Parts: sequence; structure tokens; C-alpha cells
Amino acid sequence: MRLLEEKIASEKIFSGHILDLYVDQVRLPNGGEAVREVVRHKGAAAMLALDQDGGVYLVRQFRYPVGKALLELPAGKLEAGEEPLACAKRELLEECGLSAETWIPMGGVWSSPGFCDERLWLFAAKGLSVLGAHPDDDEFLDLVKIPLDEAIGMVLSGEIEDSKSQILLMKAKLMGIAE
Repeated sequence: MRLLEEKIASEKIFSGHILDLYVDQVRLPNGGEAVREVVRHKGAAAMLALDQDGGVYLVRQFRYPVGKALLELPAGKLEAGEEPLACAKRELLEECGLSAETWIPMGGVWSSPGFCDERLWLFAAKGLSVLGAHPDDDEFLDLVKIPLDEAIGMVLSGEIEDSKSQILLMKAKLMGIAE
């Protein structure tokens, strides 16, 4: 563990609805000390919903921190004690009004491990049924369905800028999920 940083002290400086912020003092591998600002997050799940025609469902929503609307795959944060697959199923229904017969685990990613412990669990969903969306009261979004190959082109052109969506779309294409 020659790269391990050991926590010496930790102070919570903010507690919010979706994250907590800590300032930690750590001992470095060379014996020195440093300060780490750490965002603690409950985690999230994202899914690529693929219909029988090869279409994928995305949502366009305004993202306040970046000041613009982004086109993204559906996703949402884990509730306390919630399993990632249960979160994915709940969010697909809430945001897209869809349920799926088949769920394929696609791994996970750390959203921004330099300062945040958020883990995003990725899934592909197939065998879709339309049930009707019911987004949260503070959630405003447009549902967009496009062919998977077009979405891949949008990743490559920079039109889809959201990292979780880029990763999941590319993984699904490379793993042959659409076949």
C-alpha cells in the first residue's frame, strides 16, 4: 500500500440534501501531511434503456452547476439503504415512464474521484414497457428517443457532454448490448 493516504483528522463543514463536505487531514506515503477536501455522496444509478428498434431513451434537463441543459441517460441518486438496481428501476419509471424485463449490470464508475466518493452504478435495460412518467416535483425534463448509433455519434461530436452517459453509451456499443 505504498500509495495509501491515512486519515488523521476529519471535519464536516457542510451537510446537505445530496452531499456532505469534509476537510480531512491526511498522512502521505512519505510521512508528510496534506489537506483533502472531500465530497461524500450516497451514490447513484444510471441506465441505458434500449427498445426493440435500437432506440435509446435520453432526457434533456437543465443542470444548474454548468448553466445549461444537457442531454443525458436517465439517472438518479440512491435513497438511504437502496440497492443500485432498485434505484435504476425507480428512476427509469420516474423520468421516462418505462419499466424493463431485462436488466444488465454494466459496472460502475467513480464520478470524480479527485474530490468526491460518488459511485455511479451502470445498467442496460431491455424489454421495455411504457407506463407513464412521473418526475419529481423539482425535476423538469424532456424525453428524447434516438437510435443508439446516433447517440454514439453525439458522444463523439461532443453533443452529449455528460460523462456517465458517454461511458454507458460507449460500453453498450462496444459490448454489443444492442444486438
